[in-house]
Amino acid sequence: MSDDALQSHLLEGVSRTFALTIPQLPPILAKPVSNAYLLCRIVDTIEDETAFTSAEKRRFCQQFVRVVQSSEAADLLRDELGPRLSESTSPAEHELIHLIPRVITITHSFDPPQREALACCVEIMAKGMAEFQDRDLRYGLSSMDEMSDYCYYVAGVVGEMLTKLFCHYSPEIAAHRDEMMKLAVSFGQGLQMTNILKDLWDDHARGVCWLPREIFDECGFDLRELKPDHNNPKFCEGFKQLIGIAHEHLRNALTYTLYIPSHETGLREFCLWALGMAVLTLRKINKNLYFSASSQVKITRRAVKATVLTGRVLRSSNILLNAAFYLAGSGLPRSGRQILLSGNRTDT
Repeated sequence: MSDDALQSHLLEGVSRTFALTIPQLPPILAKPVSNAYLLCRIVDTIEDETAFTSAEKRRFCQQFVRVVQSSEAADLLRDELGPRLSESTSPAEHELIHLIPRVITITHSFDPPQREALACCVEIMAKGMAEFQDRDLRYGLSSMDEMSDYCYYVAGVVGEMLTKLFCHYSPEIAAHRDEMMKLAVSFGQGLQMTNILKDLWDDHARGVCWLPREIFDECGFDLRELKPDHNNPKFCEGFKQLIGIAHEHLRNALTYTLYIPSHETGLREFCLWALGMAVLTLRKINKNLYFSASSQVKITRRAVKATVLTGRVLRSSNILLNAAFYLAGSGLPRSGRQILLSGNRTDT
């Protein structure tokens, strides 16, 4: 099986969303982006494995970072990690771990700037996610700043990595590197916050809450009292504030996308599809604040198809894209808080 076919096969198993969006990229860019998402998914698989202690997760993640950096053999990690995975890890993730050496061989085939971007992303993600491993997350994070830190480690750093790959691919995009690096973190946070809001009750069922207590304390709601079917307007007040903050980050995501030249239609579609699906998810959440399961606010396949079609039709017109985003976001709250841009956190 060719490298491209292998990566497509693995992506289909671990991320249907990216299996849909990555093929829109130019082939020369799709290959490293696919590889990057597989590397990130390996970190996620280690972090999510219930059979590992926090110390073991850190050790395996640090070992994987060394593998990506070429300072340790990939097959040694595979041989130690694979047999330890439990049934809580999906068959697709079992396969991904089994094929770590092949994935890493592809990683090491890229140009040095591409390899550096991928290795930097993996290292920061692994270290950052480990910071949250030992915390008692039953009753949320302490502050909005802490939520932003978490979003950076799991999504913002991916935005930075993608921007580095985009700039390596196109000198025309590289001319806007500084502005895009700042906005990339915000783009990632908007997508991650949307997922956190959507998956609130799935996370709650496993004893985890990623909401910031600071926001809800200000509204007079204690997250320790959170439960499905709560029917508490004070909670909804805080939740709407988070929807507003996510909305502001997605507005930055559109600005980011419009820095990509209009003739780079594949790159624009890659960004627009993710952005469009996030906005539609926020709309659904905002209309159903008392939802009690993620399935109640998940967008339909029809909505996904509409997002794809809209992005394809409007992708080359900044004016029409701004208008479409305005219409899609109408009715969503706007945040009164200042949305800080904190790009270049990984730039050296």
